[in-house]
Amino acid sequence: MPSVFRESLLAGKVAFVTGGGSGICQRIAERFAQHGAKVALLGRTQEKLDHAAAAIRTAGGEACGFAADVRNYEALADAMQKTRERWGEIDILLCGAAGNFPAPALGMSANGFKAVIDIDLLGTFNTCRAAYEHLRKPGASVIAISATHAFRPIPLQAHVCAGKAGVDILIKTLAIEWGGAGVRLNVISPGPVADTEGMRRLAPTEEISSKLTAAIPLRRFATKDEIADLALFLSSDAAGYITGGVFVCDGGQSLTGSSFASLLQSK
Repeated sequence: MPSVFRESLLAGKVAFVTGGGSGICQRIAERFAQHGAKVALLGRTQEKLDHAAAAIRTAGGEACGFAADVRNYEALADAMQKTRERWGEIDILLCGAAGNFPAPALGMSANGFKAVIDIDLLGTFNTCRAAYEHLRKPGASVIAISATHAFRPIPLQAHVCAGKAGVDILIKTLAIEWGGAGVRLNVISPGPVADTEGMRRLAPTEEISSKLTAAIPLRRFATKDEIADLALFLSSDAAGYITGGVFVCDGGQSLTGSSFASLLQSK
């Protein structure tokens, strides 16, 4: 993250980011702040949020953190109300909280399956629903972080595939319902992203990582910065007429048939 924020694509805007204490969503929050947005971070661990917010402030941005679970609607609504009281209406909403663990369907419990569905799908609904009254209308941009799992079955990921498929169609539906108010909703669907907890779990060894990389047309994983740049575009005025889209950022991985899935299943 740069030491001085000079860009201003989002100057004067307020962003609310769930899952913002780590990983892809932390990098997106940093990018929003880099371009002038005031950023509220929400996650389950206050220590992580404080660290992420402090890094943004040290670099010259404005940020704060709220510890809450996206499965808890009342806690979400309270954090958004406090954000609005502090900075005003919310211009950018990033729904990024997610759960994942690799397991075959016969190797996971009903509670394990439900936990991921509740974090990914119910959590996205809760975040969007709780935020609606606080969004700046017209002009607000809502972005959900999904995955190529939504349209490409992956072994050991039945819970994630189901949850992300639900996220995609939920956002498309809300894009229709909320379009008249001037609220735009889009999905970012990353493939493998380097230096993330998800890939550390799915590709725990260098051998597996190398095989997965070889199955991607661009022959590498995405960087967190590349996902953040896509989020920046979708939240900016440059994307002012874009809504209901699913933006795949996977280096062509989803074009390669079953090779990626086979590698995961055989690991």
